Amino acid sequence: MRNGEDETQVIIVAHRGARSLAPENTLPVAVKALESHADGWELDVAMSKDGVLVVLHDDTLERTSNVVDIFPERGPWSVYDFSLDELQQLDFGSWFVESDPFDQIAQGNLTANDIQAYQGVKIPTLQEALEFTQSNHWWVNIEIKDASETPADAIIVPEVVRLVETLGMEDQVLISSFNWDYLRQVKALNPNLATGVLTNKLVMDPLALMAELEAQAFHPGMKVTYAEQVKLLRENGYAVNVWTVNEVADMEKLIEMGVTGIITDFPQRLYPVLNP
Repeated sequence: MRNGEDETQVIIVAHRGARSLAPENTLPVAVKALESHADGWELDVAMSKDGVLVVLHDDTLERTSNVVDIFPERGPWSVYDFSLDELQQLDFGSWFVESDPFDQIAQGNLTANDIQAYQGVKIPTLQEALEFTQSNHWWVNIEIKDASETPADAIIVPEVVRLVETLGMEDQVLISSFNWDYLRQVKALNPNLATGVLTNKLVMDPLALMAELEAQAFHPGMKVTYAEQVKLLRENGYAVNVWTVNEVADMEKLIEMGVTGIITDFPQRLYPVLNP
């Protein structure tokens, strides 16, 4: 269940793509998520200095690119301080090969061709990521990062909505954010777009919050997901998509609770749990 419609099958949402298998928030990671039978992928959206929507999780660039080597004097390397042209000079793939964050290279789960292909991967624009999603008849959860301390704050939500509308992808997209005011903005701009309420804290009255935000999906962190709330939300027609769930025992527990979606770094691990 992506956005509240009645489905019984738990959906697999690849967190930042299948980021155990490829550099997160890139097009190669989306390919891996598709190959791993994910029903869709979750990606994060920020904005370049010149107003282009780009796919990136962190506010800063140093963890997932070689920005420190290319622009050593530009610290603290906020993505919002770099133009798209500058961002496209960076390598967003080699860090994954060098750090092997999920030990999948060490375990032999990636080929030499994979490893070679990740060198020099470029940051995707949101348009490129959405066009990939569209061309593969897929689904995407767009998380809009909180840009409230940057000039992008005033335009990032309208630009995301405009792009989704321009591509005609309203039915393939759910927009989520920890900044709940962004969700209000989405609904004001296009009430037909599905939204998801992200939280890493216990919400005492989720039904009231969902009604106030006019949202379709509740996205709690795994540690603040409770069976009673899942049941209550489901009975009232809301989707419950839980993040970030990587262990089989936790996946099984959430499936038993009745969640509608599991957001995971390991879609290749969740698929056989759902399809024994």
